[in-house]
Order: sequence, then structure tokens, then C-alpha cells
Amino acid sequence: MSYPAYPEYKDSGVEWLGEVPAHWDVTPVRAFVEERTAKNPSGDDENYLSLMANVGVIPYAEKGDVGNKKPDDLSKCKKVDIGDLVINSMNYGIGSYGLSGLKGVCSPVYIVLRPMEEKVLPRYALRIFENKEFQKLAQSFGQGILAHRSAIGWDDLKNIKVPMPETTEQAQFSAFLDHETARIDALVEEQQRLIALLKEKRQAVISHAVTKGLDPDVPMKDSGVEWLGEVPAHWGVPKLKHLVRIRNGRDYKIVEVESGGYPVIGSGGEFARANDFLYDGESVLLGRKGTIDKPLYINGPFWTVDTMFYTELSQRVNGRFLYYYATCFQFGQYSTNTALPSMAQEDLANIYLAVPGPPEQILIATFLDYETARIDSLVEEGRSVVRLLQERRSALISAAVTGKIDVRGWQPPEDSMLTGEASQMEVV
Repeated sequence: MSYPAYPEYKDSGVEWLGEVPAHWDVTPVRAFVEERTAKNPSGDDENYLSLMANVGVIPYAEKGDVGNKKPDDLSKCKKVDIGDLVINSMNYGIGSYGLSGLKGVCSPVYIVLRPMEEKVLPRYALRIFENKEFQKLAQSFGQGILAHRSAIGWDDLKNIKVPMPETTEQAQFSAFLDHETARIDALVEEQQRLIALLKEKRQAVISHAVTKGLDPDVPMKDSGVEWLGEVPAHWGVPKLKHLVRIRNGRDYKIVEVESGGYPVIGSGGEFARANDFLYDGESVLLGRKGTIDKPLYINGPFWTVDTMFYTELSQRVNGRFLYYYATCFQFGQYSTNTALPSMAQEDLANIYLAVPGPPEQILIATFLDYETARIDSLVEEGRSVVRLLQERRSALISAAVTGKIDVRGWQPPEDSMLTGEASQMEVV
């Protein structure tokens, strides 16, 4: 969609803004929001609020086991009222901010701002702080090692100059942006649901192939193993230790080099290089501590870290087949009750697998290579659509709040509901 520009512009005198509509003011942030620093001296257990990136202000209880924990002492917490703008001073650059629809208290490291409603509508104030160019400028004043986690404060924000139309025009912009971003958000959610379904389908295809085979008419037998159930009658049911030798990884610091050498493999894949290797050949890597449910496949010389096991394969098992099988292991049943999820080598060694002969394993692995690549391609297409939609969303907000488009004549469509067919057409 395209929108007209304003008929007349002026130089804002602000480098990051450039020209703005001629009838707009340019004002520092402190002129339309004020910092709220009221504390909770009684320490009452009021509604403790959290910020979730790209979600906004939510009750702490809804956040789940992520991010900072609720403090025991709430006396230093800041009070938050409905309509306050709340910003995580550490994570503003990754979307941790929002307009509160709740009353309560929040972390003392959050910035709490109250829009001056005679000058700015709360929804429009939110859009200003949602502008990516504004965020980049604010983050540039922050203190920290990582740019996206640089701590900012009110002193960093209050003097930044932004364009400001009259409240009647703000109301029109707010209605326009609320409608258009809701449409984009609906499309993003639709794509994310599709991606989740594709991932479920991928794992279901793997699980069925490695435990039931590819022939739907093959005679079956009870494996005697609960998680396997019935398996093809001609398959064996050995323990993992009868197919591979499980070896410990080692600390990579003694062999690390800046370039060249051999890959150092962790739970997320290659992350460093080494001047030596632990093993040269086909292997399936299994997590020992930390990330234990993400097996990896490698073929060639490598070094793996001491928080991972590697395997030496016997001639009875194909590496790709075993890798796919390992993605189906019930890791949660074996994880030790420690601060970090851990797997004992003995537990891994005693996992039962149902396996055919090597030729059939190769057929299954080849089938899964094709099927997973096809599904992965669809997943990546979905992610590309999500990225494109999110870029459009950001560009639309930026164009609106900086006056690059004129939507004063915009009217919401009579039927604002999206249909699946319409949403697909919009994506295209």
C-alpha cells in the first residue's frame, strides 16, 4: 500500500529526522512525557509487573520462567499506573517496552513515563518509542558491552527531539497505526502457527520413519519398550551401547586457534577452531550438560566440548539414521535433577532402539533427508514472510510518526476482519 506525502515540509533541524510536515512542532521528549519515580515504600505485594519483549507489560505470573526474578523486597519497586509507558532500561533495543493496561509495581531498573495527555495521546507516545530510528538513537547513549543491552536512563531520553502533530492528528494516526499493525500482527501470528505445525509435522515424520519404517504393510511386533510400541517384526531392539561407543568431549581451550584447523562443536554447532581433533569420521553428538535434547551429526575430523558426548559408530548403524533416531529420544526421562539439565553416559548407553539392517537404515535416512529438507524449506519461507511483515510494520510506524506519509484522510474499511484468503493475498 502507498500513502501520499504531506503537501509541505520544513527542515526539523534534527539530523535523525530531516524534514517534517510544515505544521508539526519539533519537541524534546521531556515536553510530552514525565518520569514517574514513586516507590513502594511499604513493600506491599502489589501487582508485580514485567516486560516481555515484543509483548509489553504483563503480570509477572504470566511471564513464565524467563528473565529476571521477582525481588523479595518490593519497597524499591516503582509504581505503575494504567496508561504509563514502561521501558526496560537494559532491553529497550530488543522490544522490551509497552503501554501499561495494569496498575501495580515494577522493577526499579525500569523507566516509567507518564504521557502528558494535553500534549500527546498515550497510544501515539507509544508509537514514538516504537520507532526503530528513535530506538537506535536512544541506545547510542547507553552504557554496556552489548549495544542492544546498553543501559539507558531518563537523562538519555528526555532531550531527544521528536516531531509532534496536534492531538487531533495524533488520534487519526493512532487509529490508522492500530488498525494496520493489527492486520500485520494477525498475518505474523498466522505464519508462526504454520511454522509451528510444520515443525510438529517434521518431527512426526522422523519419529514414524525411524520406529515404524517406510512400508505400511510390514508385519509388526511388540518391541517390549513403552516409548517404541510396535515395531517392524524383522527389526532388532538393541541398546544404544550395542551400536556405538559413547565418548566424552574435552575442554577445547588447549587446542583453540583463531583460524584454520578443525571445527570445535558445541550444542549449537561449530563455534571455534582447533589445531587437533578428537575423532575423524561419522559421528552423532549428544549433549551431556546444558542443552541435552539437540543431537548433532558430523562427518569428518572434529573436536567437541566437554559438555557433549560423541559416538564411534559400529558397522551395525548408519550415522544419519542414528542422528534422526536421537532426535526422538525421551531426554526428559533421563535428565538428572541438577541446576543444568544433564545426561549420564550410562543412561544414554541403555536406551533401547528398534533398528533394521544397514541397507534399510540408509533408505530411511535418505527418505528423511529429502522430507526434512522439503519441510525446512517451507519453514524458512514462513520465516522470510514473518521478517518481511515485521519490516513493513516497523517502516509503517516510522513513516507515520516522522510525517513521511499523510493519512489524515484515511478511513477504516467497513469490514476490517481478515480472511485467510485475503491475508495470503496481502503477503504476496
